[in-house]
Amino acid sequence: MVLGSVPAEYYLVLSAAVFCTGVFGVLTRRNALMFLMSVELMLNAANINFVAFAFYWGNLTGQVFTLFTMALAAAEVAIGIGIILVLYRNFDDVRVTDATTLRW
Repeated sequence: MVLGSVPAEYYLVLSAAVFCTGVFGVLTRRNALMFLMSVELMLNAANINFVAFAFYWGNLTGQVFTLFTMALAAAEVAIGIGIILVLYRNFDDVRVTDATTLRW
């Protein structure tokens, strides 16, 4: 199936559903790994929008932005895994609420 045979609204609805799932995960999860996965879902929803609109308008700008977003997501995962390792090393758990005790 070609991308053009599916209306752009379907991609927008899919993107909105993925983004809402990510927001729900960010707001409700206490585990740092689930938090990072939810942020990744939100970034992927933005990528779906970028690619769908790039195809709709017939240019490559959205796909270039998607590549930059993917690089940003990779850097975010690298930093996030480092933070999770510090949390686990200090508290033997990866709950985000325990990080408030790191303040002075």
